Amino acid sequence: MNRKCLCCELACIFLLVSTLNFAQETTFTARVSLVEGERARKPHDASNDASNVVLWLMPAPGTVSTKHQVARQTTARLVQKNKSFAPHLIVIPVGSVVAFPNRDPFFHNVFSLFEGKRFDLGLYEAGTSKDVHFDKPGISYIFCNIHPEMSAVVIAVDTSYYGISDAKGQVVIPEVPTGRYTLRVWYEAALPETLQALGQEINVSENNSSIGVLRIAEAALPMSHKNLYGRDYDPPTANGPAYIRH
Repeated sequence: MNRKCLCCELACIFLLVSTLNFAQETTFTARVSLVEGERARKPHDASNDASNVVLWLMPAPGTVSTKHQVARQTTARLVQKNKSFAPHLIVIPVGSVVAFPNRDPFFHNVFSLFEGKRFDLGLYEAGTSKDVHFDKPGISYIFCNIHPEMSAVVIAVDTSYYGISDAKGQVVIPEVPTGRYTLRVWYEAALPETLQALGQEINVSENNSSIGVLRIAEAALPMSHKNLYGRDYDPPTANGPAYIRH
């Protein structure tokens, strides 16, 4: 075998090994522990619920094959029922659409003007639905301009690798290709600087597919918000849109 053929063969082997390496996938896991001040929540505490913490993995440039970096766009639903949104939290890949069906017997006016996707759906009646295209990454806080008690969060991420913690704090992200990633974390009751400090560079492999326990300090954040026009909500009236039935 001449030197040229040997080099070609070695190149083919290297390409094959690289391709197989890109094709390797694993299940990435983590566990969330919510902390109140200096004290971790105790198991017997009735409020010991560690759900709705979002983790997502951003592939480092050049470390994950292109086909794996294409986020799987989807269609989700935030249902308005009994003056609330269900579910409270949705995580979607960028480019996905969220439907906002009104299942209450009166008007709603869904809007988001603070972060992420900014929109105002206007008044729409029972039995109708409107869609929003989340075309860029970000965190959108969703409210109703009629009912101040209604709130939800839509997180659009530029990756396919994300998960939401369950009540026990367990997070599972399946089918993650091996490679280098940036871990990002979000939790509604945590300060931005707390979440930023939890971000880290990680190397996902078959032998390293978990980061163990993430301790997140909760903060007493204000729950009130302004209406669509930046003012306090008006008290409901008997003939207002909150009580008009169809």
